[in-house]
Amino acid sequence: MYALEDLQKQQVGLRLPKYLIDEIDEFTKEYSLNRSEIITESIKAFIAEQKQRKIYESFDKSCKELKGVLNTKDDTKLKSLDGLINELAN
Repeated sequence: MYALEDLQKQQVGLRLPKYLIDEIDEFTKEYSLNRSEIITESIKAFIAEQKQRKIYESFDKSCKELKGVLNTKDDTKLKSLDGLINELAN
């Protein structure tokens, strides 16, 4: 979790296109939130999505590397994930 001092708010100035402000204002009415809350939640969702994307990309890269190892080894013990795990454990 976050420390109390990390949860303190700091004012940030930014410029957004008018159409985004209009859409944000629609959400403020629909969800009874203010602009800051809408923007904060949007940024949190974006950051979470980017972190998740990095995890999936890393997993995908690892799978491709593992597939390459399994496909290039001549040793029959390494033709499966279990064989590779057993080989690495020894």
